[in-house]
Amino acid sequence: MSDTKETADRLDNVKWALVAVLVAAGVYGNSYFADESLLYRVLGLLALAVVAGFIALRTAQGAAFWTLVRESRVEIRKVVWPTRQEAVQTTLIVVAFVLLVALVLWGLDGLLGWLVSLVIG
Repeated sequence: MSDTKETADRLDNVKWALVAVLVAAGVYGNSYFADESLLYRVLGLLALAVVAGFIALRTAQGAAFWTLVRESRVEIRKVVWPTRQEAVQTTLIVVAFVLLVALVLWGLDGLLGWLVSLVIG
């Protein structure tokens, strides 16, 4: 059982190394072909990114990440999002509270500054 896990770990290391090589090739290729059209360079980088992502998803960490993404989408569907009116009202309450606290702090700062100026002359 541990022999299978060890082999899978080694294969994962090889896959991650291949992903690193693809990313490095993309960085180098982008600078090497700087005189080429931006469109071609972007398409080449996108192709390398798709291949690198495909390889990365075939590792244990990539599979765990993909599972997390799928479960997150399920959880997002369960969220009860506020209506536009609720969002606007909540935003206005927050803005009003921030302004109120700012005024109180401004007043305290002025009062403390005045008291300090009285003490030190």
